[in-house]
Amino acid sequence: MICQIEKCSILALCFLILLPILCSCDGIGVDTSVTAKASFYGSIGHLVKPSGACGYGEYGRTVNSGAFCGVSKLYSNGTSCGACYHVKCKHPEYCNEEGTDVVVTDSGEENAEFILSFSAYAKLAKPLMVAKLVAEGEVDIEYQRVPCKYATGAHLMVKVHESSKFPNYLAIVLLNKGGLSDITAIEVWEESHKQWKSMVRIFGAVWAVSDPPKGALKCRFQVRGSAGVVWVQPKKLIPSDWKAGILIDTFIQLT
Repeated sequence: MICQIEKCSILALCFLILLPILCSCDGIGVDTSVTAKASFYGSIGHLVKPSGACGYGEYGRTVNSGAFCGVSKLYSNGTSCGACYHVKCKHPEYCNEEGTDVVVTDSGEENAEFILSFSAYAKLAKPLMVAKLVAEGEVDIEYQRVPCKYATGAHLMVKVHESSKFPNYLAIVLLNKGGLSDITAIEVWEESHKQWKSMVRIFGAVWAVSDPPKGALKCRFQVRGSAGVVWVQPKKLIPSDWKAGILIDTFIQLT
């Protein structure tokens, strides 16, 4: 009898030790959603930022059919720019159960983790409840990172940023980031020295390099995602006569 009790005690102890490990496994019995506060641009204290802290410009106002957002702690110095989140309101009287997906284009303020575009905020409401939800000004939400849903066949795009000055200063911003991956570094190939030259994150999703190598440029992106940290190099080059505003299709889709 004593042995049986000891065996049960050992089994119980093993279970208690293994439980935290089992619960920490991705996708195994874990609700990955996080609770937070959300408001919207145009509400008190949350003015519309014409360009957004990510540096997307007009793209940032039209991406995802205008369902975009600013985030505070999640912004992480711009690493989250282009990331997508599913946001669901926790006010059952006014909000639907579906929620909506938003793309990060801006930084937010500390009092609310998410500042949604008005159209995204309105999508949280039940039919005929938009006005009441707007009157709330701020609501409790739950959110989780999700893959971005761009048009079928949409690739990662390189845009030469408006701040670029040919040929001495090249700044780029990546559009249609997609997947669940983040861009953590960008480099351009310096043929004269046979080495990669690092670009510097200037702000948001804008990366730049002074005195860029001459001629057509090949670049590569350091991507952090489910596969760990890897370097991805598009076959398409930045043309030798690059200028502000041009778009280059990398023919890459991040996952």
